[in-house]
Amino acid sequence: MFCSGLMIAAPYGLAITNKKTPEDVAAGLGKITRPIVIWLNFQDCTGCTVATLQSAHPGFADLILNVISLEYHETLMAGSGLQARKALEDAVRKYSGKYILVVEGSIPTKDKGIFMMLAGRPALEVLSDIGSKAAAIIAIGSCASWGGIPSAVPDPTGAVGVADLLPQHSVINLPGCPPNPYTMLGVILQYAADGTFPETDDQRRPKFAFDRNIHDQCTRRAHFDAGNFVKQYGDAGHREGWCLYEMGCKGPDTHAGCSTRNFNDVTDVWPIGIGAPCIGCTEKSIAFKVPMFKVVELHSIAAPPNSYAAINTTYGKVSPLATGLVGLGIGAAAGAGYVASRQFSKVEGDESAPGSKPPAEGPKSGPTPEGGASA
Repeated sequence: MFCSGLMIAAPYGLAITNKKTPEDVAAGLGKITRPIVIWLNFQDCTGCTVATLQSAHPGFADLILNVISLEYHETLMAGSGLQARKALEDAVRKYSGKYILVVEGSIPTKDKGIFMMLAGRPALEVLSDIGSKAAAIIAIGSCASWGGIPSAVPDPTGAVGVADLLPQHSVINLPGCPPNPYTMLGVILQYAADGTFPETDDQRRPKFAFDRNIHDQCTRRAHFDAGNFVKQYGDAGHREGWCLYEMGCKGPDTHAGCSTRNFNDVTDVWPIGIGAPCIGCTEKSIAFKVPMFKVVELHSIAAPPNSYAAINTTYGKVSPLATGLVGLGIGAAAGAGYVASRQFSKVEGDESAPGSKPPAEGPKSGPTPEGGASA
């Protein structure tokens, strides 16, 4: 059943590509038991949930009925109030130590978390209680990963990410506003298969999805290298699809797979694809902190248009010494070639070769003085 969803099998395979062959991946996916998932919402816009609902391979119905076992999600469940609260308590008690906790949204910390209450309890208390009983935690979206939009200055609620509050727990961050839903599904499937998370970077992001720089494989990269930049929204360059770097695009300093993995299976459904600059939503030090139109520094990337060699080259003066040395070299090479050619021609019978002897005269044919024939 899992193998029918190519888009979830692909990131799962990427995550374990150094461990297993494609055949092993396919066989493993077919044996995975549906992982138990409890999904909590804190300070968020529910964008990560909406993105997950738009997944096509698998579709949402197939996702919650066949791929995962979603035990609690306050946005999607039919129950509310006491019914919802009881469903959460029952799921935590029944699957304690076995479920995967997905957290969406940042957690307020100022004034003991009273900026957000869930069933009469501060958000801090809810996360501590349910998170401590989870087998693993996935922080989905930039808000849950490190604070996101709520943490922007002046940050009135003291918004932080899950890992800041549970640093010793098994937490993996999937930043993005929102992130690609297939990245989350790939992470869940690997954990369900062998109880491990994919290899992560220093920000707890899975390398298989965040190991590349958006700029490296951007569809507008050729225009960057050629020095073709949009100067104003709607100008000729913008209509022609030129590079958005000078409009404040954060792609050269942002790590994510947006430029290589289509979002929700639709080509160009990402900011740069629709003509808007990247805001660096996967980077804690950039998103919602660096002004939108501020140009980021280029680190390992050559500044345009010097990425390519110049077509018109400026030549300097040639000194007499350099001319003499070049002439000497050419003369020596020509002389050596001439000597070598003469050496090859020194074969017996070659009268033109210096020092060669003429062939000895032998008897000539024809009539002798006596009129007889020669021997």
